[in-house]
Amino acid sequence: MTVDRMLPTAEAHDLLDLTAELATRELAGKVDDFEARGEFPRDVLRTLGRSGLLGLPYPEADGGAGQPYEVYLQVLEILAGTWLGIAEAVSVHTLSCFPVAAFGTPDQRKMLPDMLGGELLGAYALSEPQGGSDAAALTTRAVADGDDYVVTGTKAWITHGGRADFYNIFCRTGGPGARGISCLLADAATPGLLPQATERLMGLRSSAPAQIVLEGARIPRDRLVGTENEGFAIAMKALDSGRLGIAACAVGLAQAAVDYATGYAKEREQFGKPIASFQGLGFMLADMATQVSAARALLLSAARLKDAGRPFSIEAAKAKLFATDMAMRVTTDAVQILGGYGYSADHPAERWFREAKVLQIVEGTNQIQRMVIARSMTGR
Repeated sequence: MTVDRMLPTAEAHDLLDLTAELATRELAGKVDDFEARGEFPRDVLRTLGRSGLLGLPYPEADGGAGQPYEVYLQVLEILAGTWLGIAEAVSVHTLSCFPVAAFGTPDQRKMLPDMLGGELLGAYALSEPQGGSDAAALTTRAVADGDDYVVTGTKAWITHGGRADFYNIFCRTGGPGARGISCLLADAATPGLLPQATERLMGLRSSAPAQIVLEGARIPRDRLVGTENEGFAIAMKALDSGRLGIAACAVGLAQAAVDYATGYAKEREQFGKPIASFQGLGFMLADMATQVSAARALLLSAARLKDAGRPFSIEAAKAKLFATDMAMRVTTDAVQILGGYGYSADHPAERWFREAKVLQIVEGTNQIQRMVIARSMTGR
């Protein structure tokens, strides 16, 4: 990464150095193979967990690293610059730990050291086949029966589906709309919790999301996270932070594309000189670098609001919107700069191009981000 970083502590500087070392040693040589086979890199995530990278923004008393969100997001950026699938997995796992960390009972919180240490991998089960953007319309139903909830329904596009050790299941325990939704913490071994075949994706193939079918799955009532019928607020608070994670992934991916395209343009010669010397390509590179810097600044500004305990949800939506749209533009331009080689799987630009697209969709489509931002401005 060719980025000068503003870090709050020497410890944070060392943490980013460690991340860069792990990315080089543990990720760079594996990404192409795992992406080609569509295999989920569970052992790589265990390595990152044992290195302390799966619980960075959570308190040390809970087994986390006690790092500011600003630092955690820069860790994600470094990981995404080498392997987006790993960065997205870290982001989703961090998101999956939030309900218990913020709203869990004392007994539930006993799981946090293993969650934040990466021994237990998490999944966040909110979306459904007929309800992605309209999460408040979810239909998965949980009915109280003695000491259990009996849960029936289907969850869709679940990152770590079939690989996770625990699932945050958002389900309907009350009436229609947001006020009737609860969050249940389910073990992967819960009878009736049935992961389906992994989805076949355009990019991010090592992520391997899957549907989760719940056929009368019995989840103990003491696994209710927070208050019954108030799970939607938990979901939305988690997504505010999760959108910053996806924005960081977008910045890291785009930075990698800028670095690669710049190196290629300095080496590739046409008409007797490097193509970087042609103003048309030089201006493209300048625009790409500027867009990445602008997205990073917007992202870190939102993170600092969060770290200061100030409202940040609208700034998170802006960061997610701008950074992911930026990543799509920058990776498109990187392919163009490489020309025919950009379309070849022998160079990583075509993979980054395919991966950038999904970032405009996950954690709330960019159309939803625009709605959120516009409503904050107009009150409608």
